[in-house]
Amino acid sequence: MAQVHALQTLVEALKGLPGVGIKSASRMAYHLLQHDREAAILLAGALTQAVRDVRHCSLCHTFTEHDVCETCCDATRDHTQLCVVETPADQSAIERTGTYKGLYFVLMGKLSPLDGIGPKDIGLIKLKQRVQQGTLREVILATNFTAEGEATAHVISEMLRAQGIRLTRLARGVPAGSELEYVDLGTIAHALVDRR
Repeated sequence: MAQVHALQTLVEALKGLPGVGIKSASRMAYHLLQHDREAAILLAGALTQAVRDVRHCSLCHTFTEHDVCETCCDATRDHTQLCVVETPADQSAIERTGTYKGLYFVLMGKLSPLDGIGPKDIGLIKLKQRVQQGTLREVILATNFTAEGEATAHVISEMLRAQGIRLTRLARGVPAGSELEYVDLGTIAHALVDRR
C-alpha cells in the first residue's frame, strides 16, 4: 500500500507541471521508476538543490543563486537600457539572440485581473524604484503580445511616462520566411500599422 501511495503522490506532483495531464504524469512516473531510477534520483536532487539555492536577484528579480545575478554584475553591459520581460524564460530567449546587451527587469508574471493578479503582484513598485535610480535612458517593454501582456505594457508605460525616460516596445510583425495566408490576422494588421 505504501508503494501505491508513493507512486500516486509522484504522479500528482508531476501533474502540477504546466501542460502535464494525468496520462503524461503517469507515463513519466512509471518510466522513472521502472526504467531509470538513477535519473529519478538525479531529478529529485536537482529539484531539492534548486528550491534551496535559487532566489530572486535583488536588482532585476530574475533567478540567481546570489544576491545580485551575473547579468546585473556585468560591467560590460549597457547600464542605460532596461528590458522589462514577464519571466526568466523570456529573458533567456532574448539573451540567446545575442543582440541585446543591456540590463533586465523580470516581472515574474503579467497583469491578469480575471486571475486576481494586479500591479502589486508582479513587482511594478520595484520596477518603478529601479527606474528612479537615475542611470537609465531607455526602458524596453518586452512583454508578450497577449491581451495580458499588452495591458501590462500599457500600465508600465503610464507609470513611467513622467520619469523622462524613453519608452519603447518590441516590434511585431510577420515572421521571416512565412507566407501571409498562414499568418494570423492580428499579426498582419500590426505589421501593416507598424510598417517602416
